[in-house]
Amino acid sequence: MSDHARIKGHTVTRTVHIEGSRAHVWRALTDPEVMVKWFGDGVEFAALEPGATGSIHWDDYGSFPIEITEVVPDGSFGFRWSGIPAEQLDEYSTHVRFTLADAGSGTDVTVIESGFDTLPGGTRYRRERLEQNREGWDVELDELALLFEGVTG
Repeated sequence: MSDHARIKGHTVTRTVHIEGSRAHVWRALTDPEVMVKWFGDGVEFAALEPGATGSIHWDDYGSFPIEITEVVPDGSFGFRWSGIPAEQLDEYSTHVRFTLADAGSGTDVTVIESGFDTLPGGTRYRRERLEQNREGWDVELDELALLFEGVTG
C-alpha cells in the first residue's frame, strides 16, 4: 500500500498514494459524509473554514472536538483536535495537516500531526500519544486508500 507512518522528532508523518483526482481526495478529507467512510463514525463541523469547530466521533472511543485551522481547496486542510474525548479543545490538543499533490494518475496525501512536544504530562505520556497516533494514521489512511480502490475519477 505505502510506507507506514513514522515519528520524526515530535511529529507523526505519513504519505499515501491515492488513485483518485485531487478534487475527489479533497472531498474525502473535508466532506463529513465521505469522511465517515474512512475516519470516525460521525463527523460534524459548523463550516469548512478556519475557526469553525466541530467533532469527530468514534463509537468505541467517544467524541473528539476539532477546530479547523486551514482550508486551501484541493491543496491543504488543517485542524486542531483533542487527544482525549472532551467537551472542548484544551492543552491536550495536537495539530493535523493534510496536503495534496499530483502524483502520476493519482494524488499523494501527506498527513503531519504536530504539537506533541507541548502536551502536558511529561515525556512518557507524549511518547505514548505519538505512538498511538502513529498507529492510528496507519489504519485510517489505509482505509482512505481502500475507499478509492476500484473507483475511477
